[in-house]
Amino acid sequence: MLCLMTLSLSSKEKPVQAFTNQEIQKGAVGDDVIELQARLQNIGFYRGKIDGVFGWGTYWALRNFQKDFGLPIDGLAGPKTKAKLVKASNYNKAFVKDQIKKGNDFTYYGGVDINKQIKPKSSSANKTTTKKPSNTSKVSAANVPNGYSQNDIQLLANAVYGESRGEPYEGQVAVASVILNRIESSSFPNTVSGVIFEPGAFTAVADGQIWLTPNETARKAVIDAINGWDPSGEALYYFNPETATSKWIWSRPQIKKIGKHIFCMGIVKSSMKTK
Repeated sequence: MLCLMTLSLSSKEKPVQAFTNQEIQKGAVGDDVIELQARLQNIGFYRGKIDGVFGWGTYWALRNFQKDFGLPIDGLAGPKTKAKLVKASNYNKAFVKDQIKKGNDFTYYGGVDINKQIKPKSSSANKTTTKKPSNTSKVSAANVPNGYSQNDIQLLANAVYGESRGEPYEGQVAVASVILNRIESSSFPNTVSGVIFEPGAFTAVADGQIWLTPNETARKAVIDAINGWDPSGEALYYFNPETATSKWIWSRPQIKKIGKHIFCMGIVKSSMKTK
């Protein structure tokens, strides 16, 4: 009886130890995010660093988990999502927290001996020392104007790649420009994520191609667009006439065609020039 009672109490205590009662969302930091990242990585959804910072990598991983497990796809770790994740994954809190405390580079994939997932600290230090110049150049190159974060740039690159890979480079820059133009327009959300994930706005979001890994060309197109190159001619819309099913889009004033995409204005402007 005593043994059975002990087992019963242990099983009841596990859910209490898993997460807190807070809803975890993008921008959150702390132990709940560490557990979220570790559990998502344990079952193969999260491939980034377990650092307790809920960025875009964690957001995308969580959405993919929600999609595969039949949950509402909102990128929020609420009660149902956390409960499903706890059942589907393992979390060795002591191991994960100890590696973070020691400053080790490590992973936490299921089916792999945890001792084989630790990268020696000395090796990481040597890499940092030898590659410092190249890292510095990458950081300086990433300091783009207008206050766009690295998360914004990553998400924009995902959108450009999902929407326009295979298009001429100018067309990829134009797609990035349309997103930026919408951010500046009062008719659309004023954030990168708000514009991209606005319901029905982009095919790549609807069919899941937004989650494909973008190449360097897509990222470069984003940087060029942020730095002021707008091949779209200040367009707010674009469409492929071969695949478009909306009659409404044909009513938009057309500016130009680049590759397979026709770029359009939202409203008629007297100063608009067509090419």
